[in-house]
Amino acid sequence: MVVREELKSMRIPFIQLELGMVETAYDITKEQHDELQKNLLTSGLELLDDKKSILIEKIKNVIIELIHYSDELPNMNYSHYIAEKLGHNYSYLSNIFSEVQGVTIEHFIIHHKIERVKELLLYDEYNLTQISQIMNYSSVAHLSNQFKKVTGLTPTYFKELRSYKDRIALENV
Repeated sequence: MVVREELKSMRIPFIQLELGMVETAYDITKEQHDELQKNLLTSGLELLDDKKSILIEKIKNVIIELIHYSDELPNMNYSHYIAEKLGHNYSYLSNIFSEVQGVTIEHFIIHHKIERVKELLLYDEYNLTQISQIMNYSSVAHLSNQFKKVTGLTPTYFKELRSYKDRIALENV
């Protein structure tokens, strides 16, 4: 919404505006570009020009949308899903992502899956078996091993630790 309003206030016509991407009706001047960049920074947004940076943002958005906002993760391989969604060869996407981000797409996915698992554990609506199924883990053991590798804690201990912190916080109120 911020980007749309900024483009309108600067009288820059656009053809398409979607998460992380704007297609303007014409090439904007350097002055317009600089002003837009300055105005977006005040809202905490960044204007990306570099095609690699734009592609990396698209990769991140696809992964985050898939893991955090989809009701159901696809049964297909993530590499196929990302390649299909973005219309590029996965090796190409993977190489660019690793080169710029310093971590592989797989590690980025694992990190976000574990963040999602943490959320699900804290909501306390599902048990660990259900969470492993929701997140497409082959088993609870696989989920637990990956969780411990990323966080240093078992999922059960994480949940107990959080409950303990919540109880202490309530007692101090």
